[in-house]
Amino acid sequence: MSWLLTAPIAIPFVTGVLAFALRHYRAGAYVSIAGCAALLVASILLMSETIAQGVVAAPMGGWVAPFGIIIVADILSAIMVVITAIIALAVAVYALGDIDATMEAQGYHTMYNILIAGVVGSFLTGDLFNLYVWFEVMLISSFGLMVLGGRAEQIDGGVKYVALNLVSTILFLGGTGLLYGATGTLNMADLSTAVADVDDGLLTLIAMLFMISFGVKAALFPLFFWLPASYHTPSFAVSAVFAGLLTKVGVYALIRVFTLIFTHDPGFTHTLLLWIAGLTMLTGVLGAAAQSDFRKILSFHIVSQIGYMIMGLALFTPLGLVGSVFYLVHHIIVKANLFLVAGVAGRIAGDSELSRIGGLYKSTPLLAVLFVIPAFSLAGFPPLSGFWAKFVLVKASLEIQSWMIAFVALLVGLLTIYSMTKIWGQAFWEPHPDGREPTLKSLPIAQRRALIWPIAALAVMTIIIGLFPGGFIALAERGAHQLLQPAEYINAVMEARP
Repeated sequence: MSWLLTAPIAIPFVTGVLAFALRHYRAGAYVSIAGCAALLVASILLMSETIAQGVVAAPMGGWVAPFGIIIVADILSAIMVVITAIIALAVAVYALGDIDATMEAQGYHTMYNILIAGVVGSFLTGDLFNLYVWFEVMLISSFGLMVLGGRAEQIDGGVKYVALNLVSTILFLGGTGLLYGATGTLNMADLSTAVADVDDGLLTLIAMLFMISFGVKAALFPLFFWLPASYHTPSFAVSAVFAGLLTKVGVYALIRVFTLIFTHDPGFTHTLLLWIAGLTMLTGVLGAAAQSDFRKILSFHIVSQIGYMIMGLALFTPLGLVGSVFYLVHHIIVKANLFLVAGVAGRIAGDSELSRIGGLYKSTPLLAVLFVIPAFSLAGFPPLSGFWAKFVLVKASLEIQSWMIAFVALLVGLLTIYSMTKIWGQAFWEPHPDGREPTLKSLPIAQRRALIWPIAALAVMTIIIGLFPGGFIALAERGAHQLLQPAEYINAVMEARP
């Protein structure tokens, strides 16, 4: 069992080392694609095991819980590992047409795969200090990717990104130290029972430290300003993988600790999360409405959509958590895809400012169709995946008579339509301001294929999830059940043997 749990972490590390050895031969891209494909196979095998056997866990180095590091996968973490592998593979293929030889020689593919390893490790760890370690792996590799190229705007965005994330790290370490001092353990399964002996006031204080720390990682209100200041600066491939995965690690961490550890006073902690979710949705979508750059609009929409995921956690009901899990899957696919589309539009038009693009519908109808699918899904049009994700969350809020958050969710959906139609109108429908017709035919055919195939594949996934939501919702229901009834998770971790 241990090999099945460790393979999704080990594969990206091995891939990164091989890519570094071959970085001067332009073979790193193909090594990266092969590694991501192997990761996808390993993650599917792990998912199959969790579906068949339930929660699976393995102690590392022969040290059993709660003394050693435990790698554990339940339905939620297995889902996150699979979706990470899908996005990793899509962006690795896209990088063939987006990353030049100079960036490859500077170690792009190595940093990319180390980042993926950090993301997967965060989803599979069962220990809070180990989670901190994986966060640092992600922070270091993501900073390297963000500033790769050395443009002034990249350095500026990277400094803002690292500065606030270091504050988050300090708060995380502080909360972890207090929690260890109060309980004597950092194993999350062990903590779920150990916190019962901690004073409620102290436990609430610690919960606030974790909420702020993970809130920074997830880009929650009012701690999100680093994201729209930085996500539009790196290469398009880097923007896409950041948009799809990085903030979701913060969301995952919030879901994990506020369903497993900090459940002593949901009347305070989860009500506070509900307010934060609503404000995150509103400020994100209003920020997007005020932008005129393709990637800046999408960056603010990351913030807005994070609010929906936290909304399901804050409702703290089975249906609410189903909505959160389903929304995570939907959003990772859709948001990464929209950034990939923005990359193609920017590459053929020479700019990402909407007023300087124009004419893409006439000159590149395929790209226009591939934009409409994830854009409509993000806005919640039926029968695409976003409609079902929003439907489940609104239904969950109405079930417990949380009228205001349901209204906010619906209002933000309408405002999202405005942003998407603004992109459509200026970048695709209106003529180019210079009378040119930007077209994919201006790119070499191999580059065209590398850029378009991943976008098309993710668009097909969005359609499939929307047309056949039953199986995905059923899987999300199993995941939500394990989160609200954590006995299976706790027993699997505490009874795991080498």
